[in-house]
Amino acid sequence: MKKKLIGFAFAAALLLGAGTTQAQIQTPAASPAATLTQKVGLTDVSVSYSRPSLRGRTFGKDVATYGEMWRTGANSPTLIKFSDDVTIQGNKVPAGEYVLLSVPAQNEWTIILHKNKELWGNNDARYNQANDLLRFTVKPQTNPRTVESFTINFANLKNNSADIELSWGKEIATFTVTTEVDSKVMAQIQEKVINGTNVSPAMYATAASYYLSANKDLKQALEWMKKANVNDPKFWNLHTQAKIQAGLKDYKGAIKTAEQSIALAKKENNPEYVRMNEQAIAEWKKMK
Repeated sequence: MKKKLIGFAFAAALLLGAGTTQAQIQTPAASPAATLTQKVGLTDVSVSYSRPSLRGRTFGKDVATYGEMWRTGANSPTLIKFSDDVTIQGNKVPAGEYVLLSVPAQNEWTIILHKNKELWGNNDARYNQANDLLRFTVKPQTNPRTVESFTINFANLKNNSADIELSWGKEIATFTVTTEVDSKVMAQIQEKVINGTNVSPAMYATAASYYLSANKDLKQALEWMKKANVNDPKFWNLHTQAKIQAGLKDYKGAIKTAEQSIALAKKENNPEYVRMNEQAIAEWKKMK
């Protein structure tokens, strides 16, 4: 009797194990989850969403139906998060995480940032427009190719902005996120360079490069870059110094500095900087 009980328990364990194994079988998700994070200026912008595919269906008709609210993805809500305050299409948006909803239409999309992150499906009964943080419209563009799987992408990155593209089927809806950069960088320059007591060559070079890119006081930028290059010049810093000198219309000085940059770049086997300097010199010779 005891042997029978043991045999029964063993058989039961095998069956249970088989059931557990079956429960752990993994198959590809119909709408795979994706998360992307992009540094825009000094701000982290991240998007978490699921990516449905057309599978023979038509965007605007069979999926993401025109005129109806869409969760801008599949499965769980699509979330967009900003580490700092940003501006979207001219509208101020506080730092935080929001649900990204949309209402596609043939000639105009409504984009919605919503505060209730408990929403789930399309046309969720819990949706309340009073909880919208922001609503705005954008004009969709026709994509020259068909995008099979819904895609959210960052494009056209600049010092303080980026476009967020929503692409599916033959449509692309785009909106721009702008971040605050200048006040943050200038505060650091004030603290670490202008008021700093132990300023490294790298700090001088960074401050000078920012002044050049932001079209600020080029005389101050040149002074800082010369300090960066005084003891241990780098070919990339000399290239920047040359561009600052050209910005001050000192083309003769810019050419001389660029030639120094070329010599160091060749020594370091960096043909890209050799080429950039040579192109700049050719332009500056026309300006002399």
